[in-house]
Amino acid sequence: MRALLAFCFFLLAATLGPAVAQESVHFASLDSDKTQLDGYLFRPRATTGPFPAVVFLHGCGGLISGISHKIMSREMDWADKLNRMGIGVLMVDSFAPRGSGEMCSRSGFKEWLYRRRPADAYGALAYLQGLPFIRRDRIGLLGWSNGGGATLFAVAKTNPLRSTRLADPDFAAAAAFYPASCNVERLGADWASSIPLLILAGELDVWTPAAPCRQVVDSAVAHGASIDFHAYPGAYHDFDWPGAKRRELTAYTTRAGVVPITGEDPAAHADAVQRVEAFFSRHLLH
Repeated sequence: MRALLAFCFFLLAATLGPAVAQESVHFASLDSDKTQLDGYLFRPRATTGPFPAVVFLHGCGGLISGISHKIMSREMDWADKLNRMGIGVLMVDSFAPRGSGEMCSRSGFKEWLYRRRPADAYGALAYLQGLPFIRRDRIGLLGWSNGGGATLFAVAKTNPLRSTRLADPDFAAAAAFYPASCNVERLGADWASSIPLLILAGELDVWTPAAPCRQVVDSAVAHGASIDFHAYPGAYHDFDWPGAKRRELTAYTTRAGVVPITGEDPAAHADAVQRVEAFFSRHLLH
């Protein structure tokens, strides 16, 4: 029986590549309700620790696919890449524990839930810092779209969660792909981050446009913020989603009548991998 179990584990590990099969974990958000969140922890196989880690904040479609009932392939792909670098990953599911489905449509979007996601990020940070195999001072944050917007709110200098956690190390660095709310109207003219931040966007993204995001970033950088912003010509939303075909999402037409367009851009995707790996290598591994 032991031999059979060992062989089965070997087959599972071989299928997953360098990432050990995810561990389902639970921890409290730092929101007012102390919501118990679901998380999925991926440890790099090459090291037993302590190792750095990155918290993932999923997009408006949620972390778990409603079709396959598995973790979204984009998040799995990035977890594999970071695990190969020796960085652990904690994926946070902000939606299912609160009984929410997608928040991409006008009818599905919940402002109150969106605003609680920064508290989820800091709940994940606190959870990781309590694990003996994690480097508590080398934890990063990575979000996509809705989760990217939550990332920007989380790292804002004005986020009260940051000022009340001064006894613990803050996130060492953060990155956001095509973040929602990246404009003056949502973030405010005085928005800035005091931790290193990488923002990657698509020039043809009509869902979370690059131009107003660049305006916010330029203002923050002018006031001393350490932010690296890069927009890819010809790239749409979800340009880093492996194998995603170009699609017009009419079901998610915005209040302004804009039809979101998504799809992978292989060249932008490849460049983004290099930028993200270099960014987290610089801030988490050295």
